[in-house]
Amino acid sequence: MKFSASSLPRAIWALGLTSLFMDVSSEMIHGLLPLYITGTLGAGAIGVGLIEGIAEATALIVKVFSGAVSDITGKRKLIALLGYGLAAITKPLFPLAQSLELIITARFIDRIGKGIRGAPRDALVADIAPKERLGEAYGLRQSLDTIGAFIGPLIAVGVMMSSFDDFRLVFWLAVIPAALSVATLFFFVPEREAPEKGTAKSPITLASIAALPRAYWVLLGIGAIMSLARVSDAFLVLRVANLGLATAYAPLVLVAMNIIYALFAYPAGKLADRVSRKTLLAIGIVALIAADAVLALAPSLGWGGLGLILWGLHMALTQGLLAAMIAAEAPSDLRGTAFGLFNLASGGAMLLGNVAGGLLWDLAGDGVTFLASGIAIGVSFALLPLLRVTR
Repeated sequence: MKFSASSLPRAIWALGLTSLFMDVSSEMIHGLLPLYITGTLGAGAIGVGLIEGIAEATALIVKVFSGAVSDITGKRKLIALLGYGLAAITKPLFPLAQSLELIITARFIDRIGKGIRGAPRDALVADIAPKERLGEAYGLRQSLDTIGAFIGPLIAVGVMMSSFDDFRLVFWLAVIPAALSVATLFFFVPEREAPEKGTAKSPITLASIAALPRAYWVLLGIGAIMSLARVSDAFLVLRVANLGLATAYAPLVLVAMNIIYALFAYPAGKLADRVSRKTLLAIGIVALIAADAVLALAPSLGWGGLGLILWGLHMALTQGLLAAMIAAEAPSDLRGTAFGLFNLASGGAMLLGNVAGGLLWDLAGDGVTFLASGIAIGVSFALLPLLRVTR
Protein backbone atom coordinates (compact mmCIF):
# COMPACT_ATOMS: atom_id res chain seq x y z
CA MET A 1 0.00 0.00 0.00
CA LYS A 2 1.30 3.44 -0.91
CA PHE A 3 1.22 6.15 1.74
CA SER A 4 1.56 9.91 1.55
CA ALA A 5 2.47 12.41 4.23
CA SER A 6 -0.98 13.98 3.88
CA SER A 7 -2.60 10.79 5.22
CA LEU A 8 -0.67 10.91 8.49
CA PRO A 9 -2.75 12.12 11.47
CA ARG A 10 -3.16 15.91 11.59
CA ALA A 11 -1.70 15.96 15.10
CA ILE A 12 1.64 14.75 13.67
CA TRP A 13 1.63 17.77 11.36
CA ALA A 14 0.72 20.03 14.28
CA LEU A 15 3.59 18.66 16.37
CA GLY A 16 5.91 19.26 13.42
CA LEU A 17 4.68 22.85 13.03
CA THR A 18 5.13 23.41 16.77
CA SER A 19 8.76 22.40 16.37
CA LEU A 20 9.07 24.46 13.16
CA PHE A 21 7.98 27.71 14.80
CA MET A 22 10.20 27.19 17.85
CA ASP A 23 13.17 26.41 15.64
CA VAL A 24 12.59 29.56 13.57
CA SER A 25 12.80 31.52 16.82
CA SER A 26 15.75 29.63 18.28
CA GLU A 27 17.87 29.66 15.12
CA MET A 28 17.30 33.37 14.54
CA ILE A 29 19.13 33.76 17.84
CA HIS A 30 21.57 30.84 17.81
CA GLY A 31 22.84 31.53 14.31
CA LEU A 32 24.23 34.83 15.58
CA LEU A 33 24.85 34.02 19.23
CA PRO A 34 28.42 32.61 18.84
CA LEU A 35 29.53 35.80 17.06
CA TYR A 36 27.63 37.96 19.55
CA ILE A 37 29.36 36.18 22.43
CA THR A 38 32.86 36.28 20.95
CA GLY A 39 32.54 39.71 19.30
CA THR A 40 30.18 42.00 21.20
CA LEU A 41 30.66 40.37 24.64
CA GLY A 42 34.35 39.48 24.13
CA ALA A 43 34.35 35.81 25.22
CA GLY A 44 36.56 33.16 23.55
CA ALA A 45 35.67 29.84 21.94
CA ILE A 46 35.95 28.17 25.34
CA GLY A 47 33.20 30.55 26.47
CA VAL A 48 30.99 29.32 23.65
CA GLY A 49 31.76 25.71 24.57
CA LEU A 50 31.00 26.30 28.25
CA ILE A 51 27.72 28.08 27.50
CA GLU A 52 26.61 25.31 25.17
CA GLY A 53 27.74 22.67 27.65
CA ILE A 54 26.00 24.33 30.61
CA ALA A 55 22.89 24.79 28.48
CA GLU A 56 22.71 21.07 27.74
CA ALA A 57 23.65 20.03 31.27
CA THR A 58 20.69 21.92 32.75
CA ALA A 59 18.31 19.75 30.73
CA LEU A 60 19.73 16.39 31.84
CA ILE A 61 17.65 15.62 34.93
CA VAL A 62 14.37 17.02 33.62
CA LYS A 63 14.73 15.00 30.40
CA VAL A 64 14.33 11.67 32.13
CA PHE A 65 11.77 12.80 34.72
CA SER A 66 9.49 14.58 32.26
CA GLY A 67 9.26 11.40 30.19
CA ALA A 68 8.55 9.29 33.26
CA VAL A 69 5.87 11.69 34.52
CA SER A 70 4.20 11.58 31.10
CA ASP A 71 4.08 7.77 31.36
CA ILE A 72 2.47 7.93 34.81
CA THR A 73 -0.07 10.67 34.16
CA GLY A 74 -0.64 10.28 30.43
CA LYS A 75 -0.44 14.10 30.16
CA ARG A 76 2.18 14.20 27.43
CA LYS A 77 0.77 17.34 25.77
CA LEU A 78 0.56 19.27 29.05
CA ILE A 79 4.19 18.51 29.93
CA ALA A 80 5.39 19.34 26.42
CA LEU A 81 3.42 22.61 26.59
CA LEU A 82 5.24 23.54 29.79
CA GLY A 83 8.58 22.94 28.06
CA TYR A 84 7.73 24.99 24.98
CA GLY A 85 6.32 27.74 27.19
CA LEU A 86 9.56 28.03 29.18
CA ALA A 87 11.55 28.29 25.95
CA ALA A 88 9.22 31.02 24.67
CA ILE A 89 9.55 33.22 27.76
CA THR A 90 13.37 33.19 27.53
CA LYS A 91 13.46 34.82 24.09
CA PRO A 92 13.16 38.43 25.31
CA LEU A 93 16.16 37.89 27.61
CA PHE A 94 18.60 37.69 24.67
CA PRO A 95 18.04 41.23 23.34
CA LEU A 96 18.02 42.54 26.91
CA ALA A 97 21.38 40.92 27.77
CA GLN A 98 24.31 43.25 28.40
CA SER A 99 26.56 40.57 29.88
CA LEU A 100 27.52 36.93 29.49
CA GLU A 101 25.71 36.11 32.74
CA LEU A 102 22.26 36.95 31.35
CA ILE A 103 22.97 34.98 28.18
CA ILE A 104 23.86 31.97 30.35
CA THR A 105 20.65 32.47 32.37
CA ALA A 106 18.52 32.60 29.21
CA ARG A 107 20.17 29.49 27.78
CA PHE A 108 19.79 27.77 31.17
CA ILE A 109 16.00 28.31 31.24
CA ASP A 110 15.64 27.58 27.53
CA ARG A 111 17.38 24.22 27.88
CA ILE A 112 15.24 23.32 30.88
CA GLY A 113 12.27 23.89 28.62
CA LYS A 114 13.81 21.73 25.91
CA GLY A 115 14.56 19.01 28.44
CA ILE A 116 10.97 19.02 29.66
CA ARG A 117 9.34 18.88 26.23
CA GLY A 118 11.55 16.42 24.33
CA ALA A 119 10.60 13.01 25.77
CA PRO A 120 6.82 13.54 26.09
CA ARG A 121 6.65 15.08 22.60
CA ASP A 122 8.56 12.19 21.02
CA ALA A 123 6.46 9.65 22.92
CA LEU A 124 3.29 11.47 21.80
CA VAL A 125 4.33 11.01 18.15
CA ALA A 126 4.51 7.24 18.74
CA ASP A 127 1.14 7.28 20.53
CA ILE A 128 -0.51 8.98 17.54
CA ALA A 129 1.27 7.46 14.52
CA PRO A 130 0.40 4.04 13.00
CA LYS A 131 2.98 1.45 14.09
CA GLU A 132 3.99 0.60 10.53
CA ARG A 133 4.72 4.27 9.81
CA LEU A 134 6.84 5.29 12.79
CA GLY A 135 9.85 6.14 10.64
CA GLU A 136 7.72 8.26 8.33
CA ALA A 137 6.03 10.09 11.23
CA TYR A 138 9.31 10.91 12.95
CA GLY A 139 10.86 11.85 9.61
CA LEU A 140 8.03 14.29 8.88
CA ARG A 141 8.24 15.89 12.32
CA GLN A 142 12.01 16.15 12.01
CA SER A 143 11.75 17.62 8.51
CA LEU A 144 9.29 20.32 9.60
CA ASP A 145 11.47 21.04 12.63
CA THR A 146 14.47 21.49 10.35
CA ILE A 147 12.63 23.71 7.88
CA GLY A 148 12.27 26.10 10.81
CA ALA A 149 15.97 25.72 11.47
CA PHE A 150 16.86 27.25 8.11
CA ILE A 151 13.99 29.75 7.83
CA GLY A 152 15.20 31.30 11.10
CA PRO A 153 18.75 32.04 9.92
CA LEU A 154 17.43 33.36 6.59
CA ILE A 155 15.28 35.86 8.45
CA ALA A 156 18.26 36.73 10.62
CA VAL A 157 20.46 37.38 7.57
CA GLY A 158 17.82 39.62 5.99
CA VAL A 159 17.39 41.65 9.16
CA MET A 160 21.14 41.91 9.77
CA MET A 161 21.76 43.17 6.23
CA SER A 162 18.94 45.72 6.35
CA SER A 163 19.69 46.94 9.87
CA PHE A 164 23.51 47.24 9.68
CA ASP A 165 24.20 44.24 11.93
CA ASP A 166 21.63 45.00 14.63
CA PHE A 167 21.84 41.81 16.73
CA ARG A 168 19.20 42.93 19.21
CA LEU A 169 16.57 43.63 16.55
CA VAL A 170 16.93 40.04 15.31
CA PHE A 171 16.63 38.77 18.87
CA TRP A 172 13.43 40.78 19.48
CA LEU A 173 11.79 39.51 16.29
CA ALA A 174 12.51 35.94 17.41
CA VAL A 175 9.86 36.35 20.13
CA ILE A 176 7.02 36.14 17.54
CA PRO A 177 7.51 32.58 16.18
CA ALA A 178 8.13 31.32 19.73
CA ALA A 179 4.63 32.48 20.68
CA LEU A 180 3.17 30.83 17.55
CA SER A 181 4.81 27.55 18.56
CA VAL A 182 3.08 27.48 21.93
CA ALA A 183 -0.27 28.43 20.36
CA THR A 184 -0.05 25.63 17.76
CA LEU A 185 0.62 22.97 20.37
CA PHE A 186 -2.15 24.28 22.64
CA PHE A 187 -4.90 24.47 20.02
CA PHE A 188 -4.14 21.71 17.52
CA VAL A 189 -2.59 18.74 19.36
CA PRO A 190 -4.92 16.52 21.43
CA GLU A 191 -3.90 15.04 24.76
CA ARG A 192 -3.42 11.27 24.89
CA GLU A 193 -5.75 9.31 27.10
CA ALA A 194 -4.59 8.97 30.70
CA PRO A 195 -3.91 5.49 32.12
CA GLU A 196 -6.90 3.79 33.71
CA LYS A 197 -7.27 4.40 37.41
CA GLY A 198 -5.15 2.01 39.42
CA THR A 199 -2.97 0.90 36.51
CA ALA A 200 -0.36 3.65 36.56
CA LYS A 201 2.96 2.87 38.17
CA SER A 202 6.24 4.70 38.52
CA PRO A 203 8.48 3.75 35.60
CA ILE A 204 11.59 4.80 37.50
CA THR A 205 12.30 1.50 39.23
CA LEU A 206 15.07 -0.97 38.62
CA ALA A 207 12.54 -3.59 37.58
CA SER A 208 10.82 -1.43 35.00
CA ILE A 209 14.06 -0.07 33.58
CA ALA A 210 15.39 -3.63 33.37
CA ALA A 211 12.31 -4.46 31.29
CA LEU A 212 13.64 -2.32 28.47
CA PRO A 213 15.11 -4.70 25.85
CA ARG A 214 18.77 -5.13 25.02
CA ALA A 215 18.37 -3.44 21.64
CA TYR A 216 17.22 -0.28 23.44
CA TRP A 217 20.39 -0.14 25.55
CA VAL A 218 22.61 -0.65 22.49
CA LEU A 219 20.76 2.22 20.78
CA LEU A 220 21.28 4.36 23.88
CA GLY A 221 25.02 3.67 23.75
CA ILE A 222 25.25 4.47 20.04
CA GLY A 223 23.26 7.69 20.52
CA ALA A 224 25.48 8.78 23.41
CA ILE A 225 28.69 8.25 21.42
CA MET A 226 27.24 10.14 18.46
CA SER A 227 26.27 13.05 20.74
CA LEU A 228 29.74 13.08 22.30
CA ALA A 229 31.35 13.32 18.88
CA ARG A 230 28.88 15.74 17.26
CA VAL A 231 29.89 19.22 18.46
CA SER A 232 27.39 22.05 18.74
CA ASP A 233 26.20 23.98 15.69
CA ALA A 234 27.94 26.97 17.26
CA PHE A 235 31.28 25.46 16.26
CA LEU A 236 30.07 25.02 12.69
CA VAL A 237 29.31 28.76 12.57
CA LEU A 238 32.74 29.66 13.98
CA ARG A 239 34.60 27.22 11.69
CA VAL A 240 33.05 28.58 8.48
CA ALA A 241 33.47 32.16 9.72
CA ASN A 242 37.19 31.41 10.12
CA LEU A 243 37.24 30.36 6.45
CA GLY A 244 36.26 33.90 5.47
CA LEU A 245 32.47 34.23 5.79
CA ALA A 246 31.31 37.76 6.66
CA THR A 247 29.52 38.29 9.99
CA ALA A 248 26.20 39.26 8.41
CA TYR A 249 26.14 35.96 6.50
CA ALA A 250 27.02 33.77 9.49
CA PRO A 251 23.45 32.41 9.88
CA LEU A 252 23.74 31.00 6.33
CA VAL A 253 25.95 28.30 7.84
CA LEU A 254 22.88 26.86 9.57
CA VAL A 255 20.74 27.49 6.48
CA ALA A 256 23.04 25.38 4.27
CA MET A 257 23.20 22.52 6.75
CA ASN A 258 19.50 22.55 7.59
CA ILE A 259 18.28 22.71 3.98
CA ILE A 260 19.97 19.34 3.41
CA TYR A 261 18.63 18.08 6.73
CA ALA A 262 15.05 19.12 5.88
CA LEU A 263 15.15 17.80 2.31
CA PHE A 264 16.30 14.32 3.32
CA ALA A 265 14.72 13.79 6.77
CA TYR A 266 11.26 12.79 5.53
CA PRO A 267 12.49 10.53 2.67
CA ALA A 268 14.94 8.94 5.12
CA GLY A 269 12.06 8.34 7.55
CA LYS A 270 9.96 6.62 4.88
CA LEU A 271 12.99 4.56 3.85
CA ALA A 272 13.47 3.47 7.47
CA ASP A 273 10.05 1.77 7.34
CA ARG A 274 11.09 -0.26 4.29
CA VAL A 275 14.79 -1.18 4.58
CA SER A 276 17.24 -2.23 7.28
CA ARG A 277 17.32 0.51 9.91
CA LYS A 278 20.69 -0.77 11.11
CA THR A 279 22.21 -0.27 7.64
CA LEU A 280 20.69 3.19 7.38
CA LEU A 281 22.18 4.10 10.75
CA ALA A 282 25.63 2.92 9.61
CA ILE A 283 25.40 5.11 6.51
CA GLY A 284 24.49 8.09 8.69
CA ILE A 285 27.55 7.52 10.89
CA VAL A 286 29.80 7.38 7.82
CA ALA A 287 28.32 10.71 6.66
CA LEU A 288 29.35 12.39 9.95
CA ILE A 289 32.89 10.98 9.76
CA ALA A 290 33.19 12.39 6.24
CA ALA A 291 31.79 15.76 7.37
CA ASP A 292 34.32 15.99 10.21
CA ALA A 293 37.20 15.16 7.87
CA VAL A 294 36.18 17.79 5.33
CA LEU A 295 35.61 20.51 7.95
CA ALA A 296 38.89 19.71 9.68
CA LEU A 297 40.94 20.01 6.49
CA ALA A 298 38.88 22.58 4.54
CA PRO A 299 41.16 25.19 2.89
CA SER A 300 38.32 27.41 1.64
CA LEU A 301 34.65 28.31 1.97
CA GLY A 302 33.71 25.89 -0.80
CA TRP A 303 35.11 22.94 1.11
CA GLY A 304 33.46 24.23 4.26
CA GLY A 305 30.15 24.16 2.37
CA LEU A 306 30.70 20.53 1.41
CA GLY A 307 31.30 19.71 5.07
CA LEU A 308 27.99 21.37 5.98
CA ILE A 309 26.15 19.35 3.32
CA LEU A 310 27.56 16.08 4.70
CA TRP A 311 26.73 17.19 8.25
CA GLY A 312 23.11 17.87 7.23
CA LEU A 313 22.89 14.49 5.48
CA HIS A 314 24.09 12.76 8.65
CA MET A 315 21.42 14.52 10.71
CA ALA A 316 18.69 13.60 8.21
CA LEU A 317 19.70 9.93 8.19
CA THR A 318 20.06 9.48 11.95
CA GLN A 319 17.88 11.74 14.09
CA GLY A 320 14.39 10.64 13.05
CA LEU A 321 15.69 7.11 12.59
CA LEU A 322 16.95 6.86 16.17
CA ALA A 323 13.62 8.19 17.48
CA ALA A 324 11.68 5.61 15.45
CA MET A 325 13.98 2.82 16.66
CA ILE A 326 13.56 3.85 20.30
CA ALA A 327 9.76 4.00 19.89
CA ALA A 328 9.74 0.54 18.26
CA GLU A 329 11.85 -1.09 20.98
CA ALA A 330 10.27 0.47 24.10
CA PRO A 331 7.04 -0.89 25.62
CA SER A 332 4.21 1.64 25.17
CA ASP A 333 3.83 2.21 28.93
CA LEU A 334 7.56 2.99 29.24
CA ARG A 335 7.93 5.02 26.06
CA GLY A 336 8.29 8.40 27.77
CA THR A 337 10.83 6.98 30.21
CA ALA A 338 12.76 5.37 27.34
CA PHE A 339 13.01 8.65 25.46
CA GLY A 340 13.94 10.44 28.69
CA LEU A 341 16.80 8.05 29.46
CA PHE A 342 18.00 8.22 25.87
CA ASN A 343 17.97 12.04 25.96
CA LEU A 344 19.71 11.99 29.33
CA ALA A 345 22.59 9.87 28.03
CA SER A 346 22.86 11.90 24.83
CA GLY A 347 22.71 15.21 26.67
CA GLY A 348 25.43 14.18 29.13
CA ALA A 349 27.66 13.11 26.28
CA MET A 350 26.96 16.37 24.45
CA LEU A 351 28.02 18.35 27.52
CA LEU A 352 31.39 16.60 27.60
CA GLY A 353 31.79 16.91 23.84
CA ASN A 354 31.10 20.65 23.76
CA VAL A 355 33.47 21.49 26.60
CA ALA A 356 36.20 19.26 25.12
CA GLY A 357 35.58 20.80 21.70
CA GLY A 358 36.00 24.31 23.06
CA LEU A 359 39.23 23.38 24.84
CA LEU A 360 40.69 21.73 21.74
CA TRP A 361 39.68 24.74 19.65
CA ASP A 362 41.47 27.24 21.90
CA LEU A 363 44.53 25.06 22.54
CA ALA A 364 45.11 23.34 19.19
CA GLY A 365 42.92 25.03 16.58
CA ASP A 366 39.54 24.54 14.94
CA GLY A 367 40.65 21.73 12.61
CA VAL A 368 41.73 19.55 15.54
CA THR A 369 38.26 19.84 17.09
CA PHE A 370 36.67 18.29 14.01
CA LEU A 371 39.37 15.63 13.63
CA ALA A 372 38.76 14.53 17.22
CA SER A 373 35.02 14.43 16.51
CA GLY A 374 35.55 12.15 13.52
CA ILE A 375 37.70 9.75 15.52
CA ALA A 376 35.18 9.62 18.37
CA ILE A 377 32.19 8.89 16.11
CA GLY A 378 34.07 5.93 14.64
CA VAL A 379 33.77 4.20 18.03
CA SER A 380 30.01 3.83 17.54
CA PHE A 381 30.67 1.32 14.75
CA ALA A 382 31.87 -1.12 17.42
CA LEU A 383 28.33 -1.29 18.82
CA LEU A 384 26.52 -1.89 15.53
CA PRO A 385 27.17 -5.69 15.47
CA LEU A 386 25.39 -5.90 18.85
CA LEU A 387 22.23 -4.25 17.53
CA ARG A 388 19.22 -6.49 16.85
CA VAL A 389 16.25 -4.28 16.09
CA THR A 390 12.50 -4.91 15.89
CA ARG A 391 10.76 -4.60 12.51
